[in-house]
Amino acid sequence: MAQELEYDVGDYVVYPAHGVGRIEALETHSISGMTVQLYAISFEKERMTLKVPVGKAKKSGLRKLSSKDRIKTALETLTGRSRVRRTMWSRRAQEYEAKINSGDPVSIAEVVRDLHRATDQPEQSYSERQIYQAALERLARELAAVERIDEVKATQKLEQVLKKAA
Repeated sequence: MAQELEYDVGDYVVYPAHGVGRIEALETHSISGMTVQLYAISFEKERMTLKVPVGKAKKSGLRKLSSKDRIKTALETLTGRSRVRRTMWSRRAQEYEAKINSGDPVSIAEVVRDLHRATDQPEQSYSERQIYQAALERLARELAAVERIDEVKATQKLEQVLKKAA
């Protein structure tokens, strides 16, 4: 009962709650008498390995890296106008976290855009900075993987786009 494999060892993938990871191995485990195939995905930044059953990969939100077009749309989103709603910070923070955990680069770019502060703007609160950093890192990692550059260069590229937009 071999399952159809969507990803190969060495592929970069995106897991919504953790961002970009790399498939390190395809493992077969026996769990209560059943044989289960698992993708072993390593997330270097978090020093973590996640094991996702092959049969549940799609349902879990595991996906291939975004296309260059999707990344381009995310970068264009950064240049748009900030859409900060006048709701309580706790509610906005939850919405931002949900967007980051969706794994969608355009949604993550919206968080980066909305929380980005130009040097002449008021200081962010600690929690705003935390969410901003999380979103920026997540977007930079996918940009780096798609464009095959390192994360530092990807972050610089994102910050340049944000500066031009300000």
